[in-house]
This record gives sequence, structure tokens and C-alpha cells, in this order.
Amino acid sequence: MSDEKTTPELSADAQKILDAVEKLSVLDLANLVKAMEEKFGVSAAAPVAMAAAPAAGGAAAADEDGLVTVVLTDSGAQKIAVIKAVREITGLGLKEAKDLVDGAPKPVKEGIDKAEATELKKKLEEAGAKVELQ
Repeated sequence: MSDEKTTPELSADAQKILDAVEKLSVLDLANLVKAMEEKFGVSAAAPVAMAAAPAAGGAAAADEDGLVTVVLTDSGAQKIAVIKAVREITGLGLKEAKDLVDGAPKPVKEGIDKAEATELKKKLEEAGAKVELQ
């Protein structure tokens, strides 16, 4: 079995789109995905198996699927530490992470289970940020 990846042949139009997408920043790509989800009525999120219903205390923060969004509300006094934490969590580049932190309030990670969101919230708060789960 070969470890090489096979690339499907694309039409000229599809190749132009692929080339354009390749040049987008992570933030622009995330916005594009959201726009496509809304326009076509689909979700790019992987299916999640439900292990248990969320606790009653988290009902306001969780939607009907038990998925939440981690929102950075304020970077606090330790902005560099928060940028590092955002980069670690999201995989964003330095500029994109800085722009996200500077533009607070902004979502850091969306559509994740409550347990993971709580971990990310703790990590961001330890870095000095103010965070909400929605």
C-alpha cells in the first residue's frame, strides 16, 4: 500500500476555486465556511455522538445539540499570554490570533462539546482572558 495521496482531477473552474481558497487566511476561510453553511443549509461539523444530556446549569450556554461556543470577551492585562493560548487552541497564525484577541468579543472555537469548551475556557482564563461559553 502506498503512502502517496492521490489528488482527483479537477475542472479548470474547480481548480481556480481551490487555488483561491488556498490563499485565504484561516479567519477568512472560517467565514467562508459559515457563509456556505447558511447559503446551502448544511453543516461542516463532524457528527458528534451524544454521551449524555448537558446538566441543567449549562442549559443557557448549550444549544439543543449540547454544543457550545467559546467566546473571548476580553484579553485582560496579559495579552501576549492570551494570544499564545489562542494560537495553541485554534492553530491560527500569529497575526490571525492577535487580530482575534484585539477584536474581542469574538468566538475562539465553535460547535464543541461542553467538556472541551470548559477546558479551553480554563486555559484562556489561566492566560488572563475573560471567557464566556454560549
